[in-house]
Amino acid sequence: METTLFDRTFRDGEGNIVLAQPPNLPILVWGAASLLQLIITSGKLHTGLVWIAFGALFTWAWLEVFQGVNYFRRALGLVVLIGAITAKVWMSGV
Repeated sequence: METTLFDRTFRDGEGNIVLAQPPNLPILVWGAASLLQLIITSGKLHTGLVWIAFGALFTWAWLEVFQGVNYFRRALGLVVLIGAITAKVWMSGV
């Protein structure tokens, strides 16, 4: 049976359509650090949380780009990776 572009885009190795998955550790760390930023709004701890959140999101996106189960997940990782880097550069004023 020939694999179609649809299959490579949306199906995993077992033939299941995969658009979303249960969260993995980098996404959980990103979410926790992002929520804590809302509580701790200034100081060195806030700055640390900003970098932890960025690092976790960067890690998740990088893993999706290179290990995503299908083209959709890899493209999602690439979009998030580009967006995270762009946001970090824009926010730093460079």
